[in-house]
Amino acid sequence: MKIDRVRRGLLATGILILAALESTNPAAADPVADFYKGRELTILIGHPPGGSYDLYAQLAAQHIGKFIPGNPTVIVQSMPGGAGSKAAAHFYVRAPHDGSMIALFPETIAYIQLMDPVQGKWDVTKMNYIGSFAPVNAAFVIHKGSPLKEAHDLYKGKTNVGCSGRASQSFQYSAVLKALTNMPLNIICGYDGSSAYTLALMRGEVDMVSKAWNAMRVEDKDTLENGTLIPILQGGLKREAELPNVPLMQELTDDPNAKKALTFLSAGAAIGRALLAPQNIPADRLAALRAAFDKVVLDPDFIADAKKRDIYINPTPGVEVQQTSDAIIHTSKDVVGLTANAFESF
Repeated sequence: MKIDRVRRGLLATGILILAALESTNPAAADPVADFYKGRELTILIGHPPGGSYDLYAQLAAQHIGKFIPGNPTVIVQSMPGGAGSKAAAHFYVRAPHDGSMIALFPETIAYIQLMDPVQGKWDVTKMNYIGSFAPVNAAFVIHKGSPLKEAHDLYKGKTNVGCSGRASQSFQYSAVLKALTNMPLNIICGYDGSSAYTLALMRGEVDMVSKAWNAMRVEDKDTLENGTLIPILQGGLKREAELPNVPLMQELTDDPNAKKALTFLSAGAAIGRALLAPQNIPADRLAALRAAFDKVVLDPDFIADAKKRDIYINPTPGVEVQQTSDAIIHTSKDVVGLTANAFESF
């Protein structure tokens, strides 16, 4: 009996020693928390401050850190150029792949990879979507003094359309409409983001511009409400709930090839404003970032802040966003070629 008591005492002591060792053993700690603790996490955007990319990135930076193990400080870095392509190329080639930098890029990067590989120097299938805050339909708007009154008027005469760069939907949508539906659009690229070409529309330099509705509804709220800016067309797979009477691009044509190309381009609207992690990020850090996204979009403080800023939130988990992006990349060569030819005609 005495021996049994001694054995039990030794066993209990051993258990306590093991527990103490495990509590101080670095292997027992959370490696993701260890990585992010005391670190800055950068959200890279490819556009100037003030647009929808900055809008969502700043909102994310304000709230997502508290749901990431280690609670990093989250900052936003802007790298404008090429309608987002400069930042996307930097992110893929030069940025750290350890999870210390994530990104919020245009929904068009998969299309650029397919149809303009000289500019699209990345492989979006190797990168990893963390989650999308909201889908993004593009709204084409005119000034109230325009001779245009509705979308079908775009077939009647030359319309000057403002554009930032070839990587943007402002070019891509307009290029396909011009090439495949024979709209006489004169596409004028080179503006430094959507705010710049919206100002050009107000000054009468161009007749029409397109912009993410998510941003337009906030940034141009007054001019939309007083009728100065009038939406007449939109890009997306389904009509935006706030624009129920504004037709989709593919609804303006009976040509089957044009419909296929415009529907293909519109699929990116479902990606919307999404956070993206780099290729080769450690799996546990990607999982932690995706879990943090899923938590932050349900957080009452995040929701209240989004409402205060009038930011539209309709989230999609990262895995689903990745599937949408991969489906774009795996679109049939015929449709991709048709769309690419439309781009190359300019």
